[in-house]
Amino acid sequence: MKLKNIDIEKVSAALEADAGHALPDIRESLAEAKAGVFGEIHSPEHIAVRRRGRPVGSVQAVTKEAVKLRLDADLLAALRATGDGWQTRINDALRASMHLAGKC
Repeated sequence: MKLKNIDIEKVSAALEADAGHALPDIRESLAEAKAGVFGEIHSPEHIAVRRRGRPVGSVQAVTKEAVKLRLDADLLAALRATGDGWQTRINDALRASMHLAGKC
């Protein structure tokens, strides 16, 4: 089936009837598909070739240095609970604090 020929209202009504409830963004998604705007597809093969960490060839302007820092257990737990990137957020907060103090 060619997406250019789909009837957005007919298809969205059928999908909503099958789901048993309204699908708020279905018409917008179908319009994007009809216009040829598609999201990236992640096949199992694509996922298998991905590696952890930074992509090969990425260069960081300023390298970071690993340090050992002693923090209160409750503070550390709260920081980790904010999710991935918590160390970067701490770095940014410390930099902002130093800037406000006129030391950076």
